[in-house]
Amino acid sequence: MTPRRRPEGRLVRSYVVTDGRAHPTRNTLDLVTLLIAATDLPLTGLNPEKRRVMELCRPGALSLAEVAGHLQLPVSVTKVLVADLMDSGHIVTRAPIPAARPSDARILQEVLDGLRARL
Repeated sequence: MTPRRRPEGRLVRSYVVTDGRAHPTRNTLDLVTLLIAATDLPLTGLNPEKRRVMELCRPGALSLAEVAGHLQLPVSVTKVLVADLMDSGHIVTRAPIPAARPSDARILQEVLDGLRARL
């Protein structure tokens, strides 16, 4: 894992940020999973990176990839942080809205015929 610089300029290894863990407690996170911060829980006791995740997600939902980009951390490290926040109730996740599937042309024609019959 590559080290990253804190605002003070010190290098911090990624395994220090995750307390030495390489895998999240949950395997349900994807790059496009939406993260929503709980607004009623205090941020006391959270490390700086988890606090930053909360600050990023408080105005609205962000994807896991966006949060990782803002934090300038690898996605794997961000997954560990987010899973911890999910376990503590600070973050709620939501699957992204699925892409619309093309409709069957026959069904659309029947709807159109029904609408024309009513007019």
